[in-house]
Amino acid sequence: QVQLVESGGGLVQAGGSLRLSCAASGRGFSRYDMGWVRQAPGKAREFVAAVDWNGSRIAYADPVKGRFTISRDYAKNTVVLQMSSLKPEDTGVYYCAADALIVTSDAEYRGQGTQVTVSS
Repeated sequence: QVQLVESGGGLVQAGGSLRLSCAASGRGFSRYDMGWVRQAPGKAREFVAAVDWNGSRIAYADPVKGRFTISRDYAKNTVVLQMSSLKPEDTGVYYCAADALIVTSDAEYRGQGTQVTVSS
């Protein structure tokens, strides 16, 4: 069982930056793929970014490439999503996610979510 708790998020103007952090705990967490997914109002949940258990593979969704950076601190059991050049279309609930195989929009574990709102 993996527990995920997000922090960060909030309201920011377009072009601004936000930092999301996820604290993870539980057995076997260190071997899990970790990442972020998001869901905008009225839309399906979508993959944002992920990093594998040893940092050898990092993946980003096309809409966030070059603007978002994911990092993982193995000593602190945290995963951080640094978001820059934010756009109104980045608005949504962001969920920290974990999966024993690979993080997708249907990851095995998700946190409670944190709201990100980007105003135009």
